[in-house]
Amino acid sequence: MVVQEEAESYKNKGNDAFKSENYQEAITFYTKAINLAEKGSRDLATYLKNRAAAYLKTKEFEKVISDCDKALEIIPEDPKALFRRSQAFECLERFEEAYRDAKTIFTVDPTNKAVQPILSRLHTVVQERARQNAQTSNKVEQMFKLAFGLGEDIEKREKAMANLLVLAKENSGAEVMLKNGVVQRIQQLLKVEKNSEIYINAIRVIGQICKKNIERTRAVLKVVGIPWILEIIDSTDEKRVNAAQYCLQIILNSFSGMDNKQESKPDPKLCEENKSEIDTLLTCITYCITNRVISGQARDALIELIMRNCHYSAINWSERFVEIKGLHRLLEVCSELDEYKYESAMNITASSRTIAAACLARIYENMYYDQAREKFNEQVDEFVKDKLLSPDLESKVRVTVAITSLLRGPLDVGNYVISKDGIIEMILVMAQTDDLLQQKVACECLIAAASKKDKARAILTKGVDILKKLYQCKNDAVRVRALVGLCKIGSFGGDDASIRPFAEGSTKKLAEACRKFLVNPSKDNDVRKWAAEGLSYLTLDADVKEKLVEDKPAIQALIELAKTGDQSCLYGVVTTIVNLCNAYEKQEMMPEMLELAKFAKHHVPEQHELDDPDFVSKRISVLTKAGVTSGLVALAKTESHNSRELIARVFNAICNLQELRGLVVQQGGAKVLIPMSLEGTQNGKKQAAQALARIGITINPEVAFPGQRNLEVIRPLLALLHPDCTALENFEALMALCNLAGMNETTRNRIIKEGGLSKIEHYLYEDHMMLIRAATQCICNLLQSEEVVKSYEGKNDKTKFLFLLCQEEDEDTVTAAAGALCILTSVSKVCCRKLLDVEQWPETLRCLLANPNSEIQYRGTYMLYNIIKDDKDFAAKVFETDIMEILMALSKLNDEAHIRANEYAQKCLNAAEDLGVIRKPEA
Repeated sequence: MVVQEEAESYKNKGNDAFKSENYQEAITFYTKAINLAEKGSRDLATYLKNRAAAYLKTKEFEKVISDCDKALEIIPEDPKALFRRSQAFECLERFEEAYRDAKTIFTVDPTNKAVQPILSRLHTVVQERARQNAQTSNKVEQMFKLAFGLGEDIEKREKAMANLLVLAKENSGAEVMLKNGVVQRIQQLLKVEKNSEIYINAIRVIGQICKKNIERTRAVLKVVGIPWILEIIDSTDEKRVNAAQYCLQIILNSFSGMDNKQESKPDPKLCEENKSEIDTLLTCITYCITNRVISGQARDALIELIMRNCHYSAINWSERFVEIKGLHRLLEVCSELDEYKYESAMNITASSRTIAAACLARIYENMYYDQAREKFNEQVDEFVKDKLLSPDLESKVRVTVAITSLLRGPLDVGNYVISKDGIIEMILVMAQTDDLLQQKVACECLIAAASKKDKARAILTKGVDILKKLYQCKNDAVRVRALVGLCKIGSFGGDDASIRPFAEGSTKKLAEACRKFLVNPSKDNDVRKWAAEGLSYLTLDADVKEKLVEDKPAIQALIELAKTGDQSCLYGVVTTIVNLCNAYEKQEMMPEMLELAKFAKHHVPEQHELDDPDFVSKRISVLTKAGVTSGLVALAKTESHNSRELIARVFNAICNLQELRGLVVQQGGAKVLIPMSLEGTQNGKKQAAQALARIGITINPEVAFPGQRNLEVIRPLLALLHPDCTALENFEALMALCNLAGMNETTRNRIIKEGGLSKIEHYLYEDHMMLIRAATQCICNLLQSEEVVKSYEGKNDKTKFLFLLCQEEDEDTVTAAAGALCILTSVSKVCCRKLLDVEQWPETLRCLLANPNSEIQYRGTYMLYNIIKDDKDFAAKVFETDIMEILMALSKLNDEAHIRANEYAQKCLNAAEDLGVIRKPEA
């Protein structure tokens, strides 16, 4: 009895909280009542119905359904439980189930007036859906006959499969197709299908059916199983691999609540509910990384899937990956060599080791506490020990190649391994043998190890004589690697013109040697890739930059190398281009600190005269006109955040020159900049966002950012409106947003939804004329949105502040502020009243009406007309001042420049006469 009373007390408290609209508190009290209620009692049913009502208010519709289901088990056909469940079903667009519950209520209680309008509405919806489903079923049936009929005309089959893909994008289409066995049909078809287009679209249909729907995803996996999807990814056809990779990503997204947008985050609740499915999928993908029979392209795609989903910003699966020995598998890929081809060798691409190294780096980023890092290092140690326990040459070579990948991925781990006893000595011994393969891999490892100045000193000084000796080798692959090692020593001084490690002229000789390898068409991509890496070190020297940029064949060779999209070429090509554009990060040095350094006799870096802005602009112009943008677009698909930053830096340097922005858009630069501005390093995102802002200033946004892109670009631009960004970045972002705000209502709504209005308004109060101007112009365009007008009608001084801006000295700011007020006063009497609450309103009006700029005069008269028309009190206030004399003077100006100001000045005078505020002078 006491327990029952306590439960009833909690219910009453819940009811009070519900009435006060404290729904979360109500849920807490109802839950306590439910926990105390007797199982199967009518009281329990009441508490469940009450909690369902609270869940309806918090829009937790699945929980509403769950509570109503339990209540209906106790009291079948209970009207309240049915009514609430019907509402939840309708909100989830499960209209047929909502209609079923509404019909049951009407059957039980025909006098229930609340359900009648709902029943009528749902009947219409269900009927329409039934009609549409019938149409969709017919379409699906027709397309099935054509798409899966192997004897049909190939063009008709291609079109039919493309139509099925379109239908699968609609919820009703996906449901009908799933019900009609499309998954089984596709599974059978792909065993025999030879047409690439049909095959790829069939995979895409599977992906669309799974998209954002857990139930359908489970149904698909139940039919085909994970092994089938891993089987269809096994191909050398890039489009087929991409389609299968995308399909796998969609399945993971459905279970985790993510989508394919760069800024997407998983739903923690969904991840927990589908933990088993996500773990199974990612575990299967991990084990498949070292599958000996799959293609190199499929292997790369699987590693990219791990890289995309393991990070803490995604599904956060890195620790589990380490736990199931995934690192061993990645290191196996890193150690794979084309030179060792045997029965159990893995197929790899030129990019495989680079992608695997980037994946290792991404996983290591997640090892943010000491214990996790220790586990990571332990597994790497295990791998190295296992390899070195075998006395054969192949094991030594493989472990050296794996260490090189670690040095190019998680650098700290690479340095940790190479600093172990005997490792560097082993690599130096391998470099001095007569075996070409050992020389080649040892060279690569030495180059990667010299990543920091201290390492460059410690390692390459020991090996400099060895490198010089290897450079005399007759084998190009060895020679070019030794050359890169020497180039790295030669670049020891960076862009400091006062430091030259080698004798005068040696750097140019090294550059010439690299150039010969790069432009020679008889050399394979591997040799040319290493030549580009050599230039990436040497082009810190301004003399080398100038000579290289004038060398058209060399520049063209670099761009062609970039266009291959080979990820292993990325570092050398992009870093060389970064250096040519001077787009690397430069440390700002304050004049005071410079003088202090000189006084203390510290070394002060010197800038070469060939690195002056004019020379840099000329180099950027040459590169862009040669087509460097298309090469960068090809390389931008990398998952490496550091590489994306380098690419973004080059784009930003190019976009700094107004005349080149059109070329960037033409060659697809704007398209790849948007994802780079949303994901990556802080600097990389900022560089990409600034490049987008610069494009958005110069080029019509409808051309620069067509379709959905004009909405996607808003978030990166708003990210530049931050105190950590420079005034130039703020200004350029405001200007680009101003152009976007002038496009259409959809774009303006997105700016508002992303919190852009308050961010932009902040710059109205800055002590910087250019920022105030840009912000005012942006607000002027945003005021075309009704929502923004309402914000200015609210209890704030925003309208008044715009009025005060009309007294600014900057003509453009005054023009924009007056334009904004013209919009406000034409649609809102509330804003009109606000203006005359400003103490200095007569002075501000005089500034506008007597302004020498005829456009500002026109805006002033237009605004004044909006204020006084239909409002006798306002008109009387205005005409008590000397404003009437200014208006009369304006009404007498007949020249073409003042024609609009003249018209509205006359309108103001006529309105005042009509209101009886002034009298028409006697004739």
